[in-house]
Amino acid sequence: MTDFAYTAKSTTGEKRSGTIAAASRSEAMQRLRSQSLFPMTLVDHKTGKANRASISLPVRVTKEQTADFCGQLADLLSNGVAMLEALKILAEATENPRLKVISLRIHDAVSQGDSLDVAMSKESAMFNELTLSMVRAGQEGAFLEEALQRIAMFLRKQDEMRSKIVGALAYPIILGIVGSIITTLMVVFLVPKFQPFFDRLEQNGTGLPLITIVLLGTSHLMLNYGLFVLLAIAAIGFGTYRAIRTTTGRRILDRLKLKTPLVGSIFHDAAVSRACRVLGTMLRNGVPLLRSLRISSESTGNTLLAEAMMKSVENVTAGDTLSKPLAASGLIPPQVMAMIRVAEESNTLDEVLIKIADRIDNRIERRLEVLVRMIEPLMLILIGSMVMFVIVGVLLPVFDLNSSVG
Repeated sequence: MTDFAYTAKSTTGEKRSGTIAAASRSEAMQRLRSQSLFPMTLVDHKTGKANRASISLPVRVTKEQTADFCGQLADLLSNGVAMLEALKILAEATENPRLKVISLRIHDAVSQGDSLDVAMSKESAMFNELTLSMVRAGQEGAFLEEALQRIAMFLRKQDEMRSKIVGALAYPIILGIVGSIITTLMVVFLVPKFQPFFDRLEQNGTGLPLITIVLLGTSHLMLNYGLFVLLAIAAIGFGTYRAIRTTTGRRILDRLKLKTPLVGSIFHDAAVSRACRVLGTMLRNGVPLLRSLRISSESTGNTLLAEAMMKSVENVTAGDTLSKPLAASGLIPPQVMAMIRVAEESNTLDEVLIKIADRIDNRIERRLEVLVRMIEPLMLILIGSMVMFVIVGVLLPVFDLNSSVG
């Protein structure tokens, strides 16, 4: 157990300080929140290191901070704190300057007569359409606190999945970058030092191996035209970026992502999972089906699946079932479609969709683990091959010369 010194706000807005024993920072925060205290800082006595209640980033508000804002607002409202006072407490408790300003702006908008969802809609950089729709449904259905808690859980789930993907790919990406830098430095600085030796070999009539000729050509290109190569790569990258921002370019990219070997199935499952989780969460929070379909289609991250879901809107409007156009698209796995079809008949679509998303997320995690285990040795082999290409290209003429002399 570790002793943490804390400074926190109570539900009445009173600032309190003290110590609390917990096994970890997360447990300490949970204990404080169970006492209706909202931590501003936590300090580990052993290390003397201050731990913020939330990540303090002056330039943006993270998903974790948005989830904390919604969860703490729900806790305050559940404890009988008035809306304006709760928003004021959150503004004073946060260490993120931008989140503090946003909280105060929401407070001012609500104090001037706006509803919470209208006030939050003015902060589109922090709250997406999903959050706003769930808050609106919570207000209309008199379950705002529950809706805010579910928003917090959903945002944390999304952030957790994103963190796992980034964490899984971090090491292979670092390997690739470091290997490319090392190889580039060898080609630019090491290979030119052997140029006089290679020139003497050619003057003496001793030809150079093909791998050495390719290595010298690469070195010459990078030394004399490296800037133009970088500019060309930048131009291609910028052109690709502009192209994928168009509807046609986005469709092509999404189609390629689904057909990419190894990772295509992960992209596909991630899009289906997001769609199911968003749709199920919104239906559970009382958002109408048609509006839920439109919002969930925008959250899939894949235009092909989004179009299939928008077609289902037309079917539902015409009185047909949701499952028909989704099955016709071929993008939803048959077993998932079977569960959706049964859920429609039993009127448990919201629960089934969230269960489907959980199962797909678990499958994505397993596939990511396998993929990372495959990528790491492949990256090592690739880096080794690049370095070996340089070494063999430099040393092979020496071996040939020794053989001819011998």
